[in-house]
Amino acid sequence: MMGLWNHVAETPDKPALRMGTAQRTYGALGDRSLRLATALSDRGVAAGEPVAAMLPNGFEFFEVGCAAAALQARFLPVNWHLKGEELAYIVEDSGAKVLVAHESLGAPVDVALAASPALTVLSVGSPACSYDPAIEESKPWGAGAPWPAPGYMFYTSGTTGRPKGVLHGNVDVERLETMNQGLIGLWGITADDTYLLTGPGYHAGPGGWAFAHLYAGGTVAILPSFDPRAWLGAVDRFGVTTTFMAPAHFIRVLEVDEADRATYDLESLRLVIHAGAPCPESVKRRIMEALEPAEVWELYGMSEGGATRASPAEWVERPGTVGKPWPGVEIKIIGEDGSDLPTGEPGVIYVTPAGGRFEYHNDPEKTGEAWRGDLYTVGDIGYLDDDGYLYLTDRASDMVIRGGVNIYPAEIENVLHDHPAVVDCAVFGVPDERMGERVKAMIECRITVTAEEIQEYVRARLADFKCPEIVEFVDQLPRDPNGKVLKRRLREAHWKDEALNV
Repeated sequence: MMGLWNHVAETPDKPALRMGTAQRTYGALGDRSLRLATALSDRGVAAGEPVAAMLPNGFEFFEVGCAAAALQARFLPVNWHLKGEELAYIVEDSGAKVLVAHESLGAPVDVALAASPALTVLSVGSPACSYDPAIEESKPWGAGAPWPAPGYMFYTSGTTGRPKGVLHGNVDVERLETMNQGLIGLWGITADDTYLLTGPGYHAGPGGWAFAHLYAGGTVAILPSFDPRAWLGAVDRFGVTTTFMAPAHFIRVLEVDEADRATYDLESLRLVIHAGAPCPESVKRRIMEALEPAEVWELYGMSEGGATRASPAEWVERPGTVGKPWPGVEIKIIGEDGSDLPTGEPGVIYVTPAGGRFEYHNDPEKTGEAWRGDLYTVGDIGYLDDDGYLYLTDRASDMVIRGGVNIYPAEIENVLHDHPAVVDCAVFGVPDERMGERVKAMIECRITVTAEEIQEYVRARLADFKCPEIVEFVDQLPRDPNGKVLKRRLREAHWKDEALNV
């Protein structure tokens, strides 16, 4: 049988999690998670409510997810790079009563506590923290049937600069069983697999696939942070069979000298899924060769749901495609007038999801804007070929994807506009060989200011990865007759030599 708790009962001595020389067996993971579930319940968490976790990759991240499943509560992973006001907004908007956070994140957590005084924080890290004592002092949860896997709640940034909580309908056992059975069947995941958590667990791709492997009874090996030699060493040491990566990871692995890479045994690796950013053709071809005999599949999806996938053979035959729809998923390309567009003609990508409808928490207006009947869109632009393969050509809202991480310029522009020197600004992505894109800000100023001062101002208010790496001062930004900055013109000037303008 599948499902986390079946494996806890049937294979308690099997490693569920491995990191370095340490491990958590299924039995230990189950015991600690059930005790944590009781601790969360004692602190006010009820079924259906979110449990927030702002944690780096580690055992505790998975314990919180499993504890949420035991309570039939939603698991809300939070990007641990966020600053205080960003965290405070998510906590308040989601209604989370408990936040499990690493002790190193004290400053953002203090801001969140000030904004939500009723919030309870369980601190992870040193022996003096509250997390382990809360587990040790609690009895295993035994009230109600636990979910077989976590039911997620993700926050994804929007064009307004405020993140939106994605809720996938009413979560229940049947839905979670169907979703996880479909996922492991689609990718051939079994209890014999060892998955390497390459990216941050708080992302839907890396973290979601990790929990899918626990559902199947496999082992999850955890990379605390990405380093190419550490990645190669983990594949070798743990006999890794599957992983989820971004093109930025590929580039860094390929930067390791070929003779050096050859000293690692990568023969166990059978499946590499990549998503999160456009992958340059040259990088894709090189990583496919470097990781043979593993198959490198491309995925197009978002927090709202999966959409398409492309096998290595399909991609070689159609370079640049992100593949055909998943089983049960339909893709349509809609024009500005609302009509279905013919093959080869780009338009807004709409998806009919296999897993039913989602909504944006506390935002019926944004939910309504996303849906068109049974179809939804996140604003991406693309086209279908005659055989139904999807190609991306642009992104609405000028979203920047840096190393697989979504960055929304409106949020940065809002901060820049508060700077006393800034008259107007435009933030957008420019090509970068290693990270896919870098964030650039073009700024009109009323008084003299340096790029370093601008960057310091942004870093004090937003996560570091959102800070513009390039700052250019201009006398006047291009505008339309209504005064709106023509950001697309700026982007096109930087992307004109790129084959794929995304």
